[in-house]
Amino acid sequence: MRKLVSTLNMDKKEWLKWRTMGIGGSDASVIAGVNPYRSVFQLWKEKTGQEEPEEKDNEYTHFGSLLEPVIKREFTRRTGLKVRNRYAILQSEEHPFMLADLDGIIYEDHKMCIFEAKTASAYKKEIWEQGVPLEYLCQIQHYMAVTGAEKTYIAALVGGNHFLYHEVSRDEEMIHDLIKMEKEFWENHVLTGKEPQADGSRATAEYLDESFGTSNGKIVELPKESLALFEQYDLISAQMAQLKEAKEAVTNQMKSYLKENEKGVVGDRQVTWKSVTSTAFDRKRLEQERKEIYQEYCTEKQYRRLFVA
Repeated sequence: MRKLVSTLNMDKKEWLKWRTMGIGGSDASVIAGVNPYRSVFQLWKEKTGQEEPEEKDNEYTHFGSLLEPVIKREFTRRTGLKVRNRYAILQSEEHPFMLADLDGIIYEDHKMCIFEAKTASAYKKEIWEQGVPLEYLCQIQHYMAVTGAEKTYIAALVGGNHFLYHEVSRDEEMIHDLIKMEKEFWENHVLTGKEPQADGSRATAEYLDESFGTSNGKIVELPKESLALFEQYDLISAQMAQLKEAKEAVTNQMKSYLKENEKGVVGDRQVTWKSVTSTAFDRKRLEQERKEIYQEYCTEKQYRRLFVA
């Protein structure tokens, strides 16, 4: 690795500009399609200069930055390992498009390890206790690919009062896959300006819905190769319908075993069929009998619906 630029006293605008010069650790999970918050389209537009790099200024990011030194100190208190700051954007010499901006480094047994600090909300406590979330695994394996480090310590403050950390070893297979995906994205889409193919992530769906929320009413001729998508859509739709029917059949068979009983057990498995009382809102009746009240609380929402024929 080599030092690309110092980040000491670098302002946020310049830092965001340098991030467009390559693929950073937080970009890795986006390219891999496992980031729930960012779309590969958004990333591509940022890297090609079509959109300004986005770094959300909200309470999560604010307190994440504010608490980073606290997390470092607590990690040192618990482990005895000193976290050193590395004020630089680092670049892989073998793959120059791969960059790394580390939260810190640790020297353990005369070897450099990476340190990464995270904050998370309380409802993610169980996820963090089970291990490192996948989007962050991509990030730290990317960092190890850039730096050559063999180990990363990632510490998290969850819910503001629950501290934990994980030790993650270098995973050559995962690194190989990440490099392959990142290289394909950089060389075939960023350098050429060619739009990447849409994936099935929620982030991509939200990005497309937000970017093209209103139709212009026009008809466009699609490329011939798009016919394959229609065939895939039909095939998957048919498979989903068959699976739904098969699931309903299994559900009904379980009900037939239970009859009036609430719970059934077999081996270490169990099934319950409980009586549930719910309250439903009769919208149609309100519209008919109290139309003025109904109209007062109605709001109009515009969206686009995809229909394939």
